[in-house]
Amino acid sequence: MKALVLENIHPAAVELLEARGYQVDLRTRSLSEAELIESLAEVNLLGIRSNTTVTARVLDAARNLKAIGCFCIGTNQVDLEAAAGRGVGVFNAPYSNTRSVVELVIAEIIALARRLPEKTQRMHDGVWDKSARGSHEVRGRTLGIVGYGNIGTQLSNVAEALGMRVAFYDTADRPAHGNARRMQSLEELLNTADVVSLHVDGRPGNAGFFGAEEFAAMKPRSLFINASRGMVVDYDALRSQVLSGHIAGAALDVFPVEPKAQGESFDSVLRGLDNVILTPHVGGSTQEAQEEIGWFVAGKLAGFALEGSTALSVNLPRVLPGPLTAGHRLGFLHRNVPGVLAGLNAEFAAAGDNVVDQHLSTRDHLGYVVTDSSEPLPPQAIERLRRSEHCLWLRTW
Repeated sequence: MKALVLENIHPAAVELLEARGYQVDLRTRSLSEAELIESLAEVNLLGIRSNTTVTARVLDAARNLKAIGCFCIGTNQVDLEAAAGRGVGVFNAPYSNTRSVVELVIAEIIALARRLPEKTQRMHDGVWDKSARGSHEVRGRTLGIVGYGNIGTQLSNVAEALGMRVAFYDTADRPAHGNARRMQSLEELLNTADVVSLHVDGRPGNAGFFGAEEFAAMKPRSLFINASRGMVVDYDALRSQVLSGHIAGAALDVFPVEPKAQGESFDSVLRGLDNVILTPHVGGSTQEAQEEIGWFVAGKLAGFALEGSTALSVNLPRVLPGPLTAGHRLGFLHRNVPGVLAGLNAEFAAAGDNVVDQHLSTRDHLGYVVTDSSEPLPPQAIERLRRSEHCLWLRTW
């Protein structure tokens, strides 16, 4: 069993996969589409972060691939529909680095409000500039959070503990935490907030979500932070607003195009601007978060490959079977049409095989059932199921 792990993922992931019997090929950088196609022929599990893109072409070439682990929050770098159609499970870490991202955003809010980026640069240049001009406390200021999910809600709680007022906008109906106020529109939030922080996902519909019109709607001398996805913001428009003074400062951790490996050159229209913090996509890159992500995602990959569990899969029906302590297990991923479960159970009945546990879940056009039995199905029955018109894959343990 082989696993390919890219982008300098924490050693905890390698340790877990090797302990579960996998031969792990660990690489520090991301791979291009052509490199992935060449590398995945014999690979069963693939581990990536945000810089590796898994397309339908890659999936077509990866005939032995069972699952993909995104060792991060986002999964937009994977063609989820194509993966589901080929029975490849995709897993991520939606909670493991939440605190790390929140702490970075809080640090950036304080640093921008105190204009620390330019202060420290002038000290390095040998200039003593002891002035309070443009420097403010964050207490009493309003933080506007766009996207009130796992990160947005925790940021809301920590910011409120610092004495900030919190307003949020989300297209989903999410309950407010603490004294946070829901805004009815993005425009209402932008007119209210002293600091705007984006926490939206990378779905294609969010491309260019925040541009010149949105920056113009923000309060004069407000601050802007993006620790979500680079493609959601028009950075040329942000540069213009920073240069004009309308935006007093900005912190960016994500960019539309990011280097593929450590040490590669980085370019951006935002380089060289006063009171602008640029960080290399390190929002979740703390030792604590990366170790937790390594264990969490690697565990989900191994659980799927070795036990059939799809718990927290982002693209397959979610089934969490118990440990396989005795007997035999069959996993059956199929098209979600009437009669499939009945046909499966008819094979067990015809073989005189006792079903001791069974879990079924459906998701859109897919269905997934895990069946534990006292005896294995006969090879002829398994072959009939595999050849049935609705079968995507059948696995036994």
